[in-house]
Amino acid sequence: MDRRNFLTSSTLIGAGIPLGLASTSFTSCSTGDGNKSAAVKSFTPEELGMYSFVDVAPDGKPIKAALVGCGDRGTGAATQFLKSGPNVSIIALADLFPDRMDTCRQVLKEKFNNEVPEANRFFGFDAYQKVLAIAEIDVVLLCTPTHFRPEQFKAAVEAGKNVFMEKPCAVDPFGIRTVIAAAKDATRKGLTVVTGNQRRHSRAYWEAYVQVRNGAIGEILSGSAHWDQGAWWNKKQRPEWNDMEYNIRNWFNIKWLSGDHILDQAIHNIDIVTWFMGDRPIKAAGFGGRAQRLTGDIYDFFSVDYYYNQNRKMLTTARQIDGCEGNVSEQVYGTKGMFTTKHDGEKEGVRLEDYNGNIIWAYDYKNKPEKDHYDQEHIHLVESIRLGKKINQAEDLAYSTLVAILGREAAYTGNLITWDEIQASDLRYGPEKYEMGALPDYHEGVAPKPGKAPNPAS
Repeated sequence: MDRRNFLTSSTLIGAGIPLGLASTSFTSCSTGDGNKSAAVKSFTPEELGMYSFVDVAPDGKPIKAALVGCGDRGTGAATQFLKSGPNVSIIALADLFPDRMDTCRQVLKEKFNNEVPEANRFFGFDAYQKVLAIAEIDVVLLCTPTHFRPEQFKAAVEAGKNVFMEKPCAVDPFGIRTVIAAAKDATRKGLTVVTGNQRRHSRAYWEAYVQVRNGAIGEILSGSAHWDQGAWWNKKQRPEWNDMEYNIRNWFNIKWLSGDHILDQAIHNIDIVTWFMGDRPIKAAGFGGRAQRLTGDIYDFFSVDYYYNQNRKMLTTARQIDGCEGNVSEQVYGTKGMFTTKHDGEKEGVRLEDYNGNIIWAYDYKNKPEKDHYDQEHIHLVESIRLGKKINQAEDLAYSTLVAILGREAAYTGNLITWDEIQASDLRYGPEKYEMGALPDYHEGVAPKPGKAPNPAS
């Protein structure tokens, strides 16, 4: 499939509610011979699947939701859902730990007067199944650690529920295949699936995307994606916690649960460059390591080169070490200029520049202030359900997540790994059975060693 067809089809999988902006026509995009130019089709926002960007979702029949995973991110998603529009509520909760659910319940009650009945509070690894058995639930918010997401998403789709699914959507190729199959099933059933890659719910990014698709920076040559920051949160094991409880409470730092931070955080940036480039890499090589992380078994830093057809590349970096330069941004480079999102003080926000530093286009933050992307994605969720204009972002997220997995495994192993190899790999992280107790295969502080870690392509 060529780049244009892949990009159009992937965007229109869940073509959103159109905004109706006037399109801009650009010409002189390279035809591939380096000398000639040709007119480029002018895409409207509607054709590209751009969502509306209303401040509040429309009113309608009650929408009742369940939250699966009551930690900080889950509680945040629940509050954003309750703020999305009128006549919405959370009627069921699922988690492993009563303390996390109690905190979540308190927030929902105090901020929104949303009380979840005791009969609809479920605990255990099978709690999500009990939630899905409640017929009146319209939407399920899936916010557990990433490892559990593929099976929970599959079960939600099988139960006929609309879904909000946090990013990333899996930690290994085994999980990715589960998500893709369930995504196709969701499309057949006409379900809405909104995913937590918030930048795809930004009007600024969308308007830039329309400009890029219409040739504003010419033919796309390469990209870069960065999430470099200081050390992130961690929890030390307590005497009263068995291995499984410790792993789940410290899930971000545990490989089998989070997939490492190149997935959990850098996926935001990888997803944007994947979206704008409209292609999948053919192979990746990278490196990384563990230098200062206090707990768990994941890396502190990654650097990955992704190789595409026609000699195009993407560089991805991800780092979590205090005292180092920070950089959370995306860039896409074309024959006439670049798309960039780095906030550098003088040139704020999402914009397009030529290679002399002149602004080609910049989002008008003054006259079109952006709503928080976390809030906007839930407005899109409710709007999609109420207006019957379905969004299904699951497959796009699955492929972006697999790009991140490809880079992670290239860094873990020190080997060059192809897209076909990672896509076909039977790699699966985590125990076969979920129960509280010992985890013999988990070793605190022991991260994969390049040159010695098993190659998922083998």
